[in-house]
Formats: sequence, structure tokens, C-alpha cells
Amino acid sequence: MAPLIALVAVTALARLVGRLGAFDWLDSWPHAVQLGLAAMFVLTTIAHFVQPLRKELIAMVPPRIPNAPAVVTVTGVLELAGAIGLLIPVTTRLAAACLAVLMVVMFPANMYEAGPGRGIKTMPLPLRAVLQVVFIGACVFVILG
Repeated sequence: MAPLIALVAVTALARLVGRLGAFDWLDSWPHAVQLGLAAMFVLTTIAHFVQPLRKELIAMVPPRIPNAPAVVTVTGVLELAGAIGLLIPVTTRLAAACLAVLMVVMFPANMYEAGPGRGIKTMPLPLRAVLQVVFIGACVFVILG
């Protein structure tokens, strides 16, 4: 739930700052969502490298995928690269598209974690799926923005 809170809070704060006239660039929903997504992906990147969250992410990788620790490291680096890319005007749309694809590619790990005998204790799969749709929708909003 923390990623959703980061996305919503930073987007709302950015939009408020834009409406108050402090930064005209932020007086736009797509730009505010850009910042919200960047903050969200920086937050999720941290989970890839800090215990005990890293251990939990490694456990989510389906066993058919080799070298789960390397997969978690690579996806963390990709999330951070995407967050940075969102903040660079010439790469914003590409970064948003790549992050949307990354979320789709990583979703099977969520399905595996929700499987029999495992279970996502903090968030059931249907809710997690809805959140993924929201996050991907935010990326699409930035792309079309």
C-alpha cells in the first residue's frame, strides 16, 4: 500500500504546488503524476536492496526463474532507471512505457506469491491486481499527457 500512498501523496502535493503558482510546470496533471510515479518507483526500488524486504521479493520469484537474487537486483535497477527517466523530459514517455511493461512482466511473481500454500499476507491477489492496473494506468496517463 505504501507505493500507492507515495503515488497519490506526491502527485497531490505536486499539483497543489503547481496550482499555487510556485512552479508553472506542475500546473498539469501529467507532470504531477510524473513526479508521483518517480517517487513511487524510488520507494519500490528501496525494497529491492534493503532487508527484510529484499528477502521477501526474492521469495516471490517463481522457482522456474533462475537466480532470484539477481532478478530482484536487476528489476530494482530498472525501476530506479525508470524513476530517473521519468524526470528527464526527453525520456519521460519512454520511461513510463518501459515501467508499464516492467510491471506487466513482473506480475507473475505476484500470482506465484498468491498461490496455494504461499499467500500474500498483506494484500490478496485481486487487490494487488487492481493496484497494478492503477500504476500502469498512471504510466499510460504520463505517456499520453
